Amino acid sequence: MAVEPGDEIGHVHHDLSGGWLRPAVFGAMDGLVTNIALIAGVGGSGAGAHLIVLTGTAGLVAGAFSMALGEYASVQTQNDSVRAEVQVECDELRRHPKAEKAELIASFVQMGLTRQTAQRVAEEVHANPALTLRVHINQELGVNPDDQPSPVIAAASSFLCFAIGALIPLIPYLLGFASLILGLAAGAGGLFLAGALAARFTTRSWWGSGLRQVGFGVIAAVATYLVGALIGVGAR
Repeated sequence: MAVEPGDEIGHVHHDLSGGWLRPAVFGAMDGLVTNIALIAGVGGSGAGAHLIVLTGTAGLVAGAFSMALGEYASVQTQNDSVRAEVQVECDELRRHPKAEKAELIASFVQMGLTRQTAQRVAEEVHANPALTLRVHINQELGVNPDDQPSPVIAAASSFLCFAIGALIPLIPYLLGFASLILGLAAGAGGLFLAGALAARFTTRSWWGSGLRQVGFGVIAAVATYLVGALIGVGAR
């Protein structure tokens, strides 16, 4: 079909495939909040800059590896589960093709197609075995078995973004400023920036998303600062 003037596609979608976006956002936010909270807690206890840097660095390394390994395991488990369900569907299509076709027709009707159209579509789908399996998995599980996220990409995104996020509150200390306020301010700026960047992939406003993340960081920082102050007072 020829494209009529004015009918050209006027939008471009973000590439969200590969499983990188969620772990990247989660890693960055977690790295920022984790080290902001650590710095606030240790600083609230009255510790010096050296101990704060040591604690923050340990938190960066431990958290980055923990996030990466957790993401790899969770994505790999999800992919293995999808593969298992694909095998189940393969067996069902082989043993009960008519029942599976009827199930597909019913799902198309539930989507809003007329029964006549649903039957025609199901007939065409079932004429191609590879397409049959893909459509049934998509309709029944809501996933595309040929386009699963990569556990390696998820792990790498999580590791890198957590490390970057966790490093930001440490920057003033690494530059020689032994100031808890500067460290927390740098962390708050990082949270706002991360929230604003994440908003590009959503319908949220950049400033609203940024302020929301700063709010989360403030809650964590206040809680750990109070804990650090109480423990620090009790230890002296």
